[in-house]
Amino acid sequence: MSVRTVEGATQTLSVGPVAATEAIKTLGVDGGGVFNANSAHPFENPTPLTNWIEMLAVLVIPAGLVFTFGKMAGNMKQGIAVFAAMAILFALSVGVMYGFEQAGNPNLTRSGVDQVASATQSGGNMEGKEVRFGVAESILFASLNTASAGGNANASMSSMTPISGGMALWNLMTAEVVFGGVGCGLYTMLTFALLAVFIAGLMVGRTPEYLGKKIGSKEIKLAMLAVLAMNIGILVFTAIAVVAPRDSPDAFR
Repeated sequence: MSVRTVEGATQTLSVGPVAATEAIKTLGVDGGGVFNANSAHPFENPTPLTNWIEMLAVLVIPAGLVFTFGKMAGNMKQGIAVFAAMAILFALSVGVMYGFEQAGNPNLTRSGVDQVASATQSGGNMEGKEVRFGVAESILFASLNTASAGGNANASMSSMTPISGGMALWNLMTAEVVFGGVGCGLYTMLTFALLAVFIAGLMVGRTPEYLGKKIGSKEIKLAMLAVLAMNIGILVFTAIAVVAPRDSPDAFR
């Protein structure tokens, strides 16, 4: 597809079944995108409405599985408790990121740049963000997709202020806790729930139980294995890559 740019030049844009692949990307929490700009590209995410639909698609399965767990376990209170823990962590993430992004860049403020929201401007740090989304929807999208391991983006993460960018990195490090991928957040939260119940039971001198089942050493060993598996995998294979012999000095250039 050929289009004429604002400068008058001709540019060729790739087109195809974007909607179908976008649904897979968001519902499957697969990240990536048809275009390099991901969900910041107008062909993938043209309006604030599509932006909300994409965020809902990323969230619907991981969040819905929490309630499925409560129903299948015969105790909806447990499902609601897990969902509440996830929601609180997510709300804290959004609050921190939005607060610092909406405050804008302090260096620009000291230079006399007006970054206060008003009737004529959205205010805040608009660098790297799409005007059609603004700070609020960009930060909500970024927080949701880093917290859920979605990997989608409708703004430039590197253009965030230091604290909100750091919060996005924190979300990535705890991605399988706050909703997570399709089912990942649920089993990770349940792993931490088992550990919490076991430690609390030891502290009060009662036999640890969860959903009416006793938690013993076998369950805790498996829970700790689940917690340490990712770290062990990363560290072990990194160590192997560092000390592995090279055929020549130019082998990895």
